[in-house]
Amino acid sequence: MELRPLGNTDILISPIIMGTWQAGKRGWVGVEDDQVVGAIRAAFEAGVTTFDTAEIYGEGYSEKLVAQALSDVRDRIILATKVFPTHLKAEQVITACEQSLQRLQTDYIDLYQIHWPAGAFNSDPVPLSETMSAMVQLKEQGKIRAIGVSNFSRELLAEALTYGPVESLQPPYSLFWRQVEKDALPLCVERNLSVIAYSSLAQGLLTGKFGPDHQFPAGDVRATNRLFQGETYVRAQAALDQLRPIAQRYNTTLGNLALAWLIAQPQTSAIVGARSADQSAANVAAVELTLRPEDLASIDAIGRTVTDGLDSNPVMWNFAA
Repeated sequence: MELRPLGNTDILISPIIMGTWQAGKRGWVGVEDDQVVGAIRAAFEAGVTTFDTAEIYGEGYSEKLVAQALSDVRDRIILATKVFPTHLKAEQVITACEQSLQRLQTDYIDLYQIHWPAGAFNSDPVPLSETMSAMVQLKEQGKIRAIGVSNFSRELLAEALTYGPVESLQPPYSLFWRQVEKDALPLCVERNLSVIAYSSLAQGLLTGKFGPDHQFPAGDVRATNRLFQGETYVRAQAALDQLRPIAQRYNTTLGNLALAWLIAQPQTSAIVGARSADQSAANVAAVELTLRPEDLASIDAIGRTVTDGLDSNPVMWNFAA
């Protein structure tokens, strides 16, 4: 797998990044520890070098499972984690980082990210300058190698860049969710920042495995995902029907077609979760798929039949942020 620079650093990341929100279990149904650990390890064995987690995923449980799966190959991987907006005062950032280091069983984090801006989820309105000063301090101490932000608007990203070396933005970004293209993506291109897309398969919608009448069980975060609701879901099903012949021409899956399109976008790598070793191995196949320019254009146009009907709200779920 051909690796890519992380922002303006010499850190190299894989175009497919293993996401581990599901490893924390909260917000997911039917996730078993041994299967998740196996999926993480299978991703590594298939060539994925970069793994993304966060302190909020199961209150640190995801970080512990990542360590369980990968601590013996720490020198061969890139670990990315995040600090939640309830911990953005300077001393809280330092403490949160120390706790993540312990759970991840490592003495440094390759990419430490501000998960959401201060004020999200009813958190305290901490000045970004204060949070960034703590992030810079951690970098100077060698506890983190690079700073990133997640769910930041262009305006907030530009402000963060005035306080320290931000190397990446982690936004929700997929063929069916593209607000970042009109907002922060041009700034990322201008400043050579990596775009680390999460929900890159629209939480499974782009795999085509959910039919028109699918209902998620109580406790599954996707039940609140706006892409699975109302007319948006109807448009998504129609778009998937248009994408299927293209996937068939490439002898690939709908999911890998969507991932190949996404990692072909400027400076973009895709976070992909998996519940099993087979899913991890299947996701990695997307990097071998080179789409012709005319097909990239067709896929782009099909995706817009879904995204053009969305409002400007950047949050994918119907929960307060």
